[in-house]
Amino acid sequence: MSVFKNFLMSLPEVKGPSQKYLPFNTKLKWTAMILFAFFILGMIPLWGLAENALKHFDVLSILLGAKFGSITSLGIGPIVTASIVLQLLHGSGLIKLDTSTHDGRVFFQGLQKMLAIFFILFESIIYVFMGGLTPEIGISPWILVIQLCIGGFLILLMDDVINKWGFGSGISLFIAAGVSSSVFIRAFSPLTTTGILSFGSGQPAVGKVFVFISSFVGGRVTESILSLESIIATIFVFLLVVYAQGMKVEVPLSFGKVRGYGVRWPLKFFYTSNIPVILVAALMANLQLWARLMESWGRPILGTFTGQVPSSGLVYWLYAPDIVRNIITGAFSLSDISHAITYSLFMMIGATIFSIFWVQTSGMDAKSQAKQIMDSGLQVPGFRRDERVLETVLKRYITPLTIMGGLSIGLLAAIADLSGTLASGTGILLAVMIIYKMYEDIARQHAMDMYPALKKVMAK
Repeated sequence: MSVFKNFLMSLPEVKGPSQKYLPFNTKLKWTAMILFAFFILGMIPLWGLAENALKHFDVLSILLGAKFGSITSLGIGPIVTASIVLQLLHGSGLIKLDTSTHDGRVFFQGLQKMLAIFFILFESIIYVFMGGLTPEIGISPWILVIQLCIGGFLILLMDDVINKWGFGSGISLFIAAGVSSSVFIRAFSPLTTTGILSFGSGQPAVGKVFVFISSFVGGRVTESILSLESIIATIFVFLLVVYAQGMKVEVPLSFGKVRGYGVRWPLKFFYTSNIPVILVAALMANLQLWARLMESWGRPILGTFTGQVPSSGLVYWLYAPDIVRNIITGAFSLSDISHAITYSLFMMIGATIFSIFWVQTSGMDAKSQAKQIMDSGLQVPGFRRDERVLETVLKRYITPLTIMGGLSIGLLAAIADLSGTLASGTGILLAVMIIYKMYEDIARQHAMDMYPALKKVMAK
């Protein structure tokens, strides 16, 4: 075991800062540099690629932070898949780790990194040898595999840089960046799907704002209504998520050594934030990619596709139906209701399970929170100063918030997907929550050292 621990400790990683507190300018610089590098890597095509069978999976590429056909075709998929596998193994008791201790958390993170490297290699081989990314004639498929591994490893290191030197996490940043750019393009791009200006070309623009204006002027009522609905649905999901983010429960605490003074310990309704939805969305994206690859390999075990839309099998029920569009176009049927209910239940149950596992492995359980509160010199008023008493009190809040928060955020993600937004509804939900949390963290941690102009904006 000691040899294995030493091996985990020797895995390549980004060295963290020597000081505990990093100034705002330093975090901003590293976050901007990594974000710039992420977009640049997404523009580098795979050398020797002949056919990209995954290019139509725009929604999956957004959720995985990937650009299929480029060196970042794997995106955050291996990192999130490793997290899912480790969460399930730890939650089921197959791997026993005490993540409430520093050594336990370090060992857990080392296992996650080792699994991520394994899945980088594994998914690279699967993408190439199962026909997702086909090499040109005369080019060895291993050339593509090596390029995918390099891209996946760079994403892993960039995630490590953001975790230690930037704002939030790399996974969250890459998802938010991909979703934000996709929403902006699908709202305001004047170009067609072939990359030429839509004006005078006879082809519709990608941007729904231009489609709405042109279809409204041209008298195409159905097309204009569909475009307007996508815009309104996106705004609705944005406002709904922002409102839900403000819901929280405050636990009254008092200072043990100072009488008459107390604080309120906030516990958000979405106690585990967006992590459960990220894990569920990544799981669904991986299932759809596997189904597509297996179908192209002649083994449609998980389902079949019509174009880029699942048409049968398990992946069909795990794909959000476009109910609003069907209602507007008159194609709505009763099967859409059962499809939507099945999809919503999967999102809710999956988010709840991952929410429970995340609390157990990330130090957010009642025992860890009680220790943190006791170390701050706080206690529950009216109770004796004892960590076990505080843990019992916190369980009354944390356990219901973990379950109800997981169910609610899963339902919110399902509603976002079913409403027909400009991009993936789940993606928009994740992007809004990520940006909102980043805003809160910056406002709380860097209120004194940010730029004066930005300080005024953050204070509003």
